[in-house]
Amino acid sequence: MTFQRIGIVLVAAFLLFWGYRQFGWGGVAGVSGALFLWLMLHVTRLMTVMQRAARRPIGYVDSAVMLNAKLRAGQSLFHVVALTRALGERQSAEGEQPEVYRWTDNGGSWVQARFQGGKLADWAMHRPEATPAEPAEGSGADAP
Repeated sequence: MTFQRIGIVLVAAFLLFWGYRQFGWGGVAGVSGALFLWLMLHVTRLMTVMQRAARRPIGYVDSAVMLNAKLRAGQSLFHVVALTRALGERQSAEGEQPEVYRWTDNGGSWVQARFQGGKLADWAMHRPEATPAEPAEGSGADAP
C-alpha cells in the first residue's frame, strides 16, 4: 500500500471522528455521505474511461504524435488510457515489471510507454520513414 492510499484512509477516519465530535451521529452520517459521493465520482470516471476503451481496438490511437505530446512522466496507466481512449497493446510479459504498452495510429507511427508501478516512467515514439514521392506523369521532371 502506498503512502497516498494510507493518507486517504487516515483523512477519512479523521473526518469521521471530527464529524462525530462536532455534530454527533448526524455528523458521522453527513461525512459518510460525502465520502460515499466522492467514491462514486471516482467509480463513475473509471467506468466511463473503461467503456470508451472497450469500444476501440486494443493498441489504437488517433494520432501517435499528439499522444507523444501529451504524455508526462509520472502519469498513471489509467490517465494514459483516458488520453488514448483505448487499452494499450501489451509488449511485456504478464505480471512483469516494468509494464510496456504500445499504441499505433493509422499512419504506422507508434508510441511505446513503460510503466513502473503503474506510473509512466518513459516513452518513445517511432515514425515510419517516408518514401520519396515519385514525380507525377507529365510533370516534366524527366524531360531533357
